[in-house]
Formats: sequence, C-alpha cells, structure tokens
Amino acid sequence: MDSLAQASEDSGQQEPVTRRRRTGGRSARVRVQVLQSVSALLLEAGYDGLTVDAVAERAGVHRTTVYRRWRDVGHLLADVLDSASDDTWSPPDTGSLEDDLTALNQEVYEALAGGGPNLTTALIAAGFRSTEAATALSRFWEDRYARCAVVVTRAADRGELPGPVDSRALLVAATAPLYHELLLLRAVADPTLPHRAARAAAAAAGAGAFSTPQ
Repeated sequence: MDSLAQASEDSGQQEPVTRRRRTGGRSARVRVQVLQSVSALLLEAGYDGLTVDAVAERAGVHRTTVYRRWRDVGHLLADVLDSASDDTWSPPDTGSLEDDLTALNQEVYEALAGGGPNLTTALIAAGFRSTEAATALSRFWEDRYARCAVVVTRAADRGELPGPVDSRALLVAATAPLYHELLLLRAVADPTLPHRAARAAAAAAGAGAFSTPQ
C-alpha cells in the first residue's frame, strides 16, 4: 500500500492529478513549496517545532500568505495528507491474492522499517496531536483501502475466494501485523514479515474467514 511518505513526495514533485479543482500558476507553486517545507520541518523538528512562521521562512514566502491560506499548523498538515491522495497510484496485479497482498505489505514495510525518523511515522504521530491531521489521515486511509479493494475483486474473479468477502477486513488483516510490529512494538525489522502476513491473510480468506452473508 503506497506509503504516506512516497505519496507526499510524489505530489510535491509535480502538479498532481487532482480529485478537486486546484488553482494553477503561482498559487500552485506556492502550495508545493509550502507543503514540502511542512514535511521537511516535521521530520527535522517534530510536531512541536512545526510553526506557521517556520514553514513560511523555509518555503521562502511571506507569513501572511501561509496564514491566509492555511490558518494554522493543523490545516497545513491536513493539506500535506490530502496531497498524498492526489496521485494515480493503484495496487499491482501480480496474478494471485497472496502475491498482491505481499506487494502491498512490501510498500508498507519499506516505509516503516528504515530505523530512523521518516515522514510516514511522523504524519501518523501528528494525527494524535491535531484534529485536522487526524481527519485528513482518515481520509487518506479511506482512499487507499478503496483503491486496494480491487485486489479482492481480482482474487474473487480468479476463483481464489469461497464467496463474497469483506475486502476492508481482509486488507486490514493483511497489513495490520506490519503496523503492530514496526510501530507499536518497535520490533527489529524482519524482511520476511510482508510475505508472512500476506500469506496468513490470504489463507484465512480462502478458508472463509472474511466471507460476508450472501
């Protein structure tokens, strides 16, 4: 599942494929500069060191520009998170449910297992400090799980599932071990984890663990 860090980085490199109308020209350039600065400062100074004035200075824009458009740190973080969904990412089609889930888990693993501070964990942590960030983070996950539902649809079309399946429950079961091990337990990174978690979820799905009433 495409990481927050990668999605945010990609959205800052070019004008995004948008879900909603964006202004162009200078306004778009300022947005990119500001959101890149938010991400950089969040990594360098953490949530407590993130201020509108610091973002404006880092971005090279006047502080009133930032206050007028974003108002406060919470809305800045929310826009960073919303920008992460302004992309064309879709889950890979590997030909099997287990391998599709492994590919998704590998992206999560690479985002979380670096050992040092990274934007994905910083944004997740910010969601516990800011209501606006928490709401935007929920939107991001909703978007990603909706895009990943096709993994389950493809598996059903291939006959890998016993019947209708709760795709959200299956996807959560596949990815949850990575967040639990790497974020909550801070366990030593294990490169076999993405496949092990995917294999267990795929086996459970094949046995009817996530089946829905017909």
